[in-house]
Amino acid sequence: MSTQRYTVTPHPVETLLTWVKSGEIAIPEIQRPFVWEATKVRNLLDSLYQGYPIGYLIAWKNPNVKLKDGSTSSGKRILIDGQQRVTALMAALLGIEVLTDDYENKQIQIAFNPQTEAFEVTNPAIRKNPVWIPDVASVFNPQSSVFTLVTEYCKENPECTQDHIFKVIEKLRGITNNHVGIIDLAEDLDIETVTEIFIRVNSAGSPLSQADFAMSKIAVNSTYGGNMLRKAIDYFCHLSIAPEFLAKIKKGDSAFVASEFFEKIKWVSDVNDDIYDPAYTDMLRVAFTSEFGRGKLQDLVALLSGRNFETKQYEEVIAEESFAKLKQGILAFVNKTHFDRITMILRSAGFVISGLIGSQNAINFAYIIYLRGRRESVPAADLERLVRRWFVMSMLRGRYSGSPESTFDFDIRQIDSRGVVDYVESVIPNELPDSFWTGMLPQFMDTSSIGSPYFRCYQAAQIKLGDKGFLSRDITVTDLLLNRADVHHIYPKKYLQDDGKTRAVYNQIANFVIAQSEINIAVGAKAPEVYFTELVNQVSTGVKKYGGITEHAELLANLRMNCIPEIMLNGNAIDYADFLAERRKLMSLKIKEWFELL
Repeated sequence: MSTQRYTVTPHPVETLLTWVKSGEIAIPEIQRPFVWEATKVRNLLDSLYQGYPIGYLIAWKNPNVKLKDGSTSSGKRILIDGQQRVTALMAALLGIEVLTDDYENKQIQIAFNPQTEAFEVTNPAIRKNPVWIPDVASVFNPQSSVFTLVTEYCKENPECTQDHIFKVIEKLRGITNNHVGIIDLAEDLDIETVTEIFIRVNSAGSPLSQADFAMSKIAVNSTYGGNMLRKAIDYFCHLSIAPEFLAKIKKGDSAFVASEFFEKIKWVSDVNDDIYDPAYTDMLRVAFTSEFGRGKLQDLVALLSGRNFETKQYEEVIAEESFAKLKQGILAFVNKTHFDRITMILRSAGFVISGLIGSQNAINFAYIIYLRGRRESVPAADLERLVRRWFVMSMLRGRYSGSPESTFDFDIRQIDSRGVVDYVESVIPNELPDSFWTGMLPQFMDTSSIGSPYFRCYQAAQIKLGDKGFLSRDITVTDLLLNRADVHHIYPKKYLQDDGKTRAVYNQIANFVIAQSEINIAVGAKAPEVYFTELVNQVSTGVKKYGGITEHAELLANLRMNCIPEIMLNGNAIDYADFLAERRKLMSLKIKEWFELL
C-alpha cells in the first residue's frame, strides 16, 4: 500500500503565472519581500532559455472547508517553496513591480541580446546600446507585435537578418512553455510534517517555522481580513526597529492607511526604546496564547483553516471566529497602553537596556500574563509584581529556552483553569525555593558565558538596588551600563593568562565587575593582593589611585555592593578558585535580595 503523501505534476511556466495572477496559487506574503539580487533573476531566465531545470515548487493545498450553507469550498494551493523564483518570473516576464526588503516597489528589468542570446541586468549603458532589448517584458506583453519588434530591432541593427532575429525571439518567447514541476502536498498533512518535508527537499533554504505557516495562512485570507491583519503585524514589527518606515507606509499603502489598524500601530514609530522589539513570531505567540488559551502555533494554523478538533472536520464558522479572536489578540498586543506598561514593568525590575534581556520568549509570556491579568481585573500594582517576578523566574530557570511551545501550552492551560494569580503564586516558590539561592544558583554561575541569564539578572539586580560601579564613589552601575560600559576583570586577564589560565577560566562571570574604564586601566595587570593593598593605603592616606573613595566604610560598602569578599583587603594572595566560589555565593544572595524586592 502506497504511503506517498504528495503528487508531482509538471506545468508550463505560462500556466503557473496564470494561476498566480488568478489566485489559484497563493504566494504567502510572509515570505516576501523579494530578496533576490537582479543577477539571480537574470540567471533564472538564462536557465529557462537554455532548457535547464529550475527546481521544483512545493505547494500545500488548503483543506476544503464546510460553508455555512452546507456546501464545500475548495482550498487554494499555498506556495511554500519557490516564492522567490515565481516572483522573479512575474517581475521579469510580466513587468510586475516587486517589493524590496526596504519595502519599496521596484521594477526589475532584464535585457536580452538577440545576437549573442545573452541576458543582462538592464543599466543605462544597455538602454543606449541598440543591440540589446532593454526589457524582456516587452517581448512577453500580449499587446506587443513580434513582427514590429523584430522589424524595429533590425532597423537599428542592419547587420542582422530578420529571419534569424525572429527565430531567436520566438525561442525566447517559448520559455513560457518550459515545464516546472509542482509538488502538491496532501491537504491532510499537519504542519510539522509539511515543515519536515520542506527542510528535507530544500535543505539549502531557510527552514520554515510554524509561525511562517501561520503568517502564510493569515496573508492569503481576504474573506476575514487576514491580508490586512498580516500587514498590521508586519508593519508594527518593522516600525518598532525602523521608525522612518512610517513615511513609506503613508506613501505606498493607502489601503492600509485607511484601515482601522494604521491609527492603532503608528505610535510605535515614536518610541525610542529597544527593550522589546518583537518579531512576527513574538506577536503571534502572545496574541494567540492569550486569546485562545493554547500555546502551540500549529493549532493556530488549524483553527484559521476552520478545524473542528472534535469532529476533525473543517468549518467556515470556526475559521471566521478564529480570525476574529486573533485580530482581537493582535489589537491587544499593539495597544499603546499595554505595550508601554510591559516595557515599564521590565525597566522597573532593572532591565533598562536590551542587552540584559536574553530571552524573548520570557518577555512574550510575561506579556501574556499581563494581558490575562488585565482581563481578570487583577489590581495594577499586584499585576506588575506578578509579571516582574514571573519574568525573572523564567530567566533564572530557563523556562522558555529551547522549544517553548509545550511550556507555553502547559502554562496557559493552567492559567485558564486556575486563574493567573493562583497559578503564578504557586509556581514561583516551587521553582525558586531557598535551596535554589544557596545551592543551585552558585553552581549555575560557574560559567564563562557573559550572556548567561544569571549574569544578566545580577546586573539588573545592581541597577534596581542602586549599586555604584566597582570602586566608584559617584558613578552607578546604571550610569555605566546606559553608557555601554564594558565588564572588567577583578583578577586581571593578563595576570591570569601569565599564570597559565585559559579563557574559560579567566572569563568566569564571577570574575567580572561593572567598572569605569579609567579604574580598569589603573589596575592594569596587577596581582589582586597588590592593588587591594594599595586601595587600603588610599583610604588611609587620601591619595587617590583607583577612583574617588577615601573612606574605609565607603570602601567596604562598595565591595559589598559588588559582591567582593572583604578578605581581599587583608593583603594576602587568595587562591583564584576560592575567590570565585565565595563570590558566586555573594552574587547569588544579591540576586535573591533583588528578587524579594520585585
